Amino acid sequence: MPFVKQQKNKAYFKRYQVKYRRRREGKTDYYARKRLVVQAKNKYNSPKYRLVVRFTNKDIICQIVYAKLQGDFVLSAAYAHELPRYGIKGGLTNWAAAYATGLLLARRTLTKLGLADKYEGFAEPDGTVQLVEAAEDAPRPFKAFLDVGLARTSTGARVFGAMKGASDGGLYIPHNGNRFPGFDIETKTNDDELLRNYIYGVHVAEYMEYLEEEDEERYKKQFSTFLKNGITSDKVEDMYAEAHEAIRADPSAKPTEKKGKPAKPYRRSVALNKKQRLNKIKEAKAAFEAAN
Repeated sequence: MPFVKQQKNKAYFKRYQVKYRRRREGKTDYYARKRLVVQAKNKYNSPKYRLVVRFTNKDIICQIVYAKLQGDFVLSAAYAHELPRYGIKGGLTNWAAAYATGLLLARRTLTKLGLADKYEGFAEPDGTVQLVEAAEDAPRPFKAFLDVGLARTSTGARVFGAMKGASDGGLYIPHNGNRFPGFDIETKTNDDELLRNYIYGVHVAEYMEYLEEEDEERYKKQFSTFLKNGITSDKVEDMYAEAHEAIRADPSAKPTEKKGKPAKPYRRSVALNKKQRLNKIKEAKAAFEAAN
């Protein structure tokens, strides 16, 4: 019997249901989103907070978000383009910058909620994996779950740098250390020294030294922003350490000044009635006759 190709019939097309728009666009993983958004019924209307981390080519976006029926609402946000205000002069998308952005978000959120004094986090991170514990005479720590979106969660990924910064900043984010840099899959242990080096940008400084010796032209091109601001390999670690202190001292957001010309107000043209149209024609005729 010859092979007969199965044809999609009328019943198939009548019953076909299209996927959600953001699934069709490849922007949202709804399998993960459902589990991050759905709250237990016995918690009534308590929001379930997510630590949303997204990377662009030149920026890092960290937000505390909760979902309602109307859509997602942002409680607080921090961006890597704010880091130059705290002394980080370049490299705004590396692992150390992701940590600093997460730290900024945590301190900003806790300040907004009035919990900054009660949960200071870990002011001097040493690379150990540690979670914030509840204080005795205070509300429980602010809890959020990491939302990585469509990013690949490989070991050492930068999204976990932002999570580590937020956790050290005083937020309670349930996690373990098996995706941090230096995790040994055989012994199931973390390399605390290596993780500390990533937090303070030591790996960046080591690469700067390597490039300076091997390829000076590429070194000047790749680290031009650092060199323009007088940041050499021996100053990188101090730069990040001072930035962490500055973030803790003042995490408040400062609005940037808008550059360029202000937008012109939009004026909607109002439709004329018949009497106004006839008067307009009469005035135009009178003006034409007077001119001639």
